[in-house]
Amino acid sequence: MAVGKVTFTKAERDKLAQVLWLLNWISVVTGVILFSLGLFLKVEIQKRREVMSDQDILYVPHMLITTGLVACCINFLGGKICYDSVDTTKFLRWKLVILPYIVCTFFFTFCVLVGALTCYSIRNQLEESLFLGLRNAMRYYKDTDMAGRCFLKRSMDLLQIQFQCCGNGGYRDWFHIQWISNRYLDMTSSTVVDRLRSNVKGKYLMDGVPFSCCSTFSPRPCIQLQVTNNSAHFNYNHQTEQLNLWRRGCHQALLDHYTGIMQSIGLIVLVIWLFELLVLTGVRYLQTAMENVLLLGDPDSESDGWILENSLAETARSNFNIIKNLGKCYQVDDDPNINIPTATEREVPSRQVQIPVAS
Repeated sequence: MAVGKVTFTKAERDKLAQVLWLLNWISVVTGVILFSLGLFLKVEIQKRREVMSDQDILYVPHMLITTGLVACCINFLGGKICYDSVDTTKFLRWKLVILPYIVCTFFFTFCVLVGALTCYSIRNQLEESLFLGLRNAMRYYKDTDMAGRCFLKRSMDLLQIQFQCCGNGGYRDWFHIQWISNRYLDMTSSTVVDRLRSNVKGKYLMDGVPFSCCSTFSPRPCIQLQVTNNSAHFNYNHQTEQLNLWRRGCHQALLDHYTGIMQSIGLIVLVIWLFELLVLTGVRYLQTAMENVLLLGDPDSESDGWILENSLAETARSNFNIIKNLGKCYQVDDDPNINIPTATEREVPSRQVQIPVAS
């Protein structure tokens, strides 16, 4: 029994073809939207590539860009097929093409769904990438005179100012790394030398943060050095002071930023997937209805259209048998003696025996 069987008149088939022609052109626009979203996401990721350790997350925007381009091509072809389906004679030109087209469109629609789900599932990978990338950027913050790292100080400062954040998980992360280059340390000072010797790794650690961690909402001049020393500053308590430094870590700030972008893009792609699925269903009805008209031989007669000609179980069984038969066609026997005749099959030439004939 056919699944989703619907009977169409000649006028209903023509109307369906016209509507699908319009929807396919709208789908071309959705393909451009997918391409634009992928391009936008790629640019956003490239902006912060210095603070991301794993650039493999670029496969998400690349998938959206590729899917958008394919959507434009597929739906342009679908629009042409639907436009010609109004005329039975023109539909004959597409009869052998439309079924492979529907199969390709089905897999393409599945890829759109995968793209939408990927936007929601990439959060854990993005979280780890940001954590490791920010840790490395902070570690090399002081290397302003080293090729390949000289830009990290500027990148981190702009990041902390723009996103109003400090450190990886918080401002205290700066206490555990040396973020001032040795070039700017007075090695003749006993205080500096003692601080370097007090550290096992010989690093100059202090309870201070870069200037970019200073909050613009602070009513007093920013305290960025000796942050935890209350006696070093007048009327200051670092445990209760909330407006002096940015409290939120840059890891959480960037994660929230990209998660919001990913979720918005994922929602848009999901809506596009539902729209593409609607168009695909309509094209399937049009194809089956037009093929049944050709079988009836009367272009003005009613015809049935369906999604599946048989039930889901019968269709799956039929396709499985087709795949199994294809496998048998390409099966190769590995027996090296397959073409060598057996002993019983060999012909042994018989000797000719002359029998004397009595005269």
